[in-house]
Amino acid sequence: MAAEFDLVVRGGTVIDGTGAEPREADVALKDGKVAAIGRVSGSGQEEIDAKGLAVTPGFVDIHTHYDGQATWDERFVPSSGHGVTTVLMGNCGVGFAPCRPEDRDTLLRVMEGVEDIPEIVMREGVPWNWESFPEYLDALAQRRCDIDFAAQVPHAPLRVYVMGRRGVDREPATTADMAAMATLVEEGLQAGALGFSTSRSLFHRASDGSLTPTITAAEEELGAIARGMRRAGKGVFQLLDDFQDTTPEGSTEFAMLRRLVELSGRPLSFTLLDISLYPGRWRTLLREVEKANRDGLRIRGQVAARPVAVLYGLDLSFHPFSTCPGYREIEALPLEQKLARLRDPAMKARLLGEQPSYRNPNMLAFMRNTDNMFVLGDPPNYTPPASERLDAQAVALGISSLELAYDLLVSGDGRTILFHPGANYADCSDAAMAGMMRHPDTVIALGDGGAHYGLICDASYTTHALTYWTRDRPGERWPLAWTVQQLTNVPAQAVGLGDRGRLAPGYKADLNVIDLDRLRVAAPHPVRNLPGGGRRLEQKAEGYRATVVNGQVTYRDGNFTGALPGRLVRGAR
Repeated sequence: MAAEFDLVVRGGTVIDGTGAEPREADVALKDGKVAAIGRVSGSGQEEIDAKGLAVTPGFVDIHTHYDGQATWDERFVPSSGHGVTTVLMGNCGVGFAPCRPEDRDTLLRVMEGVEDIPEIVMREGVPWNWESFPEYLDALAQRRCDIDFAAQVPHAPLRVYVMGRRGVDREPATTADMAAMATLVEEGLQAGALGFSTSRSLFHRASDGSLTPTITAAEEELGAIARGMRRAGKGVFQLLDDFQDTTPEGSTEFAMLRRLVELSGRPLSFTLLDISLYPGRWRTLLREVEKANRDGLRIRGQVAARPVAVLYGLDLSFHPFSTCPGYREIEALPLEQKLARLRDPAMKARLLGEQPSYRNPNMLAFMRNTDNMFVLGDPPNYTPPASERLDAQAVALGISSLELAYDLLVSGDGRTILFHPGANYADCSDAAMAGMMRHPDTVIALGDGGAHYGLICDASYTTHALTYWTRDRPGERWPLAWTVQQLTNVPAQAVGLGDRGRLAPGYKADLNVIDLDRLRVAAPHPVRNLPGGGRRLEQKAEGYRATVVNGQVTYRDGNFTGALPGRLVRGAR
């Protein structure tokens, strides 16, 4: 007798993404959709015994930067190894389309500086078989990958495409420029983009140190684009902003966001973090978000599920001495030779006494803040106690935290990774992060997969959310059903992907089978498997028994099956 279903997952504990209590049930999949949930009598061409295991919808990460990787790689690593089955890229206003041939170098410099993607990787990997944004989507539509992926129209390439050098130099847009940008955003949305994104952060700089093209764009320019989104009647607005003008009373920059939502009629989300440089700012912004939603304006904060882990090491992109003149003399040496030089007492004394310099002063301040660093360890601990911070350890040793950082970096085989909580861990407390995550007007995101190849590896946040917040956290822990909902249905709905994020008949056949007791994140480690021999951080997980995309098993016990059912997602669902 022929099998009734393509795949049946039997006897698992189904956590369906709605927030409902877990229940034991079978899940049957057919033709890329969920066909039945409950007691399924029909057989499947393939069956998975999920007794004692959790069965969840596939996770949805709405903040990634796979814009380049999607053009050269079949696998969205590391996200796809952590239960993610759909990603949204083109965030923070950076990307590769639209783009004229003469502007490619400009976009490469922006992506290298903002997202820590080596230029050689992009030169070797990006095929540039497009010019317009619809053509970029057409090129992506030919790709066959391990998960689904969607894109947004990014502001930086749009501005350069319309304004040329004037856009790069951040000159004010003319009326004609603004009209052209609005038309191109409309065109991108009609072709299948899920939204438009921009950045107004001083942290974002090109590889030559210049500010990115969008940072000083006037409200009038953003307003013209917002009106284009209203005409299209679709899409979300994503934004990164420092909100430098924020006071306890409010933010004039946030007031602009309100006006943009009023003009566009579309939802808006922005990165919301507890950054130590701006203590308390997140509380003010969250109050503004609450007020906006009470007033009928759909604004959400995108929040992280763990401290933003800025990672430093001799085999990574940066460390506290990487911008010192003495280190630059040896940085190109193989690691063993580099270590031999660094272990010379004279070199140590020189680097400890040198003044570093770097094109991005904000990044330089982060790199030199050794007081607030930890050794990451394996397994990694992203919420370590204050006693493990370098400043506390250095006091006990009678040396400076800078010297301790040096000693740790050159110890052993030179592969020690220092972890700097760039956000969400002020005073070694997760309380602010918990407050943001539990708020009804936020959405968990910010995996940043496809970017920061040698600096950040936060795409594993989905696994961390399930382990830390529901199982391992000291004190209060969160309901598993709630946490799964925040990783699935909530982000899917936030960007208009209403066909996924739940396990229910008719929904997309994306799911995970998870051994929650064995679930863990391994330490990140550098590998060189990018185009041109480029390096990236890889981080694996244990406990994912199976990941299913469009009804096909893509990963089994953490191993890639070779199935490539992932496709470009065009437009809201």
